[in-house]
Amino acid sequence: MNIDLHCHSTISDGLLKPDEVARLARNKGVDVWALTDHDEVSGLALARATAQEIGLTFVDGVEISITWANKTIHILGLHLDPTNAELCAGLAHTRSGRDRRAQQIADQLAAVGIPGAYDGALKYVANKSLIGRAHFARYIVELGVCPDVKTVFGKYLVEGKPGYVPHAWATLEDAVRWIRGAGGVAVIAHPGRYHFDLVQETAFIEQFIEAGGAGVEVITSAHSPAEWKYYEALAKKYQLKGSRGSDYHGPGESEAELGALPPLPAPLTPVWQDWF
Repeated sequence: MNIDLHCHSTISDGLLKPDEVARLARNKGVDVWALTDHDEVSGLALARATAQEIGLTFVDGVEISITWANKTIHILGLHLDPTNAELCAGLAHTRSGRDRRAQQIADQLAAVGIPGAYDGALKYVANKSLIGRAHFARYIVELGVCPDVKTVFGKYLVEGKPGYVPHAWATLEDAVRWIRGAGGVAVIAHPGRYHFDLVQETAFIEQFIEAGGAGVEVITSAHSPAEWKYYEALAKKYQLKGSRGSDYHGPGESEAELGALPPLPAPLTPVWQDWF
């Protein structure tokens, strides 16, 4: 089966609505699909209904932002109950403060010659409570300052560059507890993006497992082929289940199309093993 367990819609920072992503996934040959918007589950009902209509197996998901050792890390929650009260309350708390952070991002960008970025970013936001860096990046491209979103993130909005404003997200323990409490599986999203050294990586994974985390995203567009092998070995070392997801955000902005990545390596236990 072609399984893609990581993608985004306009509910967070994707370009397509939940139903549009569902139809695209089906057209791309995906058999099992999860919508995992950032810190928000309000798009899942539409995604699920559309998936059922078109014969696509759907998995309820979310991508939770956490702060760990002054880094922003993302934890996927998969195969969960999106109506769980503690999960929903936790996500609402995590979303709070995004608007204040966005104003600070805009102030930094104005200081380096990019005025009006807050109002500009809002043009790309479907859910104001989830305004984020991708929306600013699209506005910067619109202005012609950079040719594409990837270039924006090379010059702005990341640590050490103008427009980077850290935010205190959920804790690792909270995120995993919310996911497990909703009956889901907690998975480390695209670990290669966090630039851990070996000491940090070991400490994070051990803390993740102690909290109840069970999986790691091995095959994802943020990883190179060498990293696919590295995280396959890491999953085996720590007896973590493996996951696969494109991290699709929309046409022209994603490193991989929905369902287009290689399959999960056969030796790994997939996170979806007992779901179907």
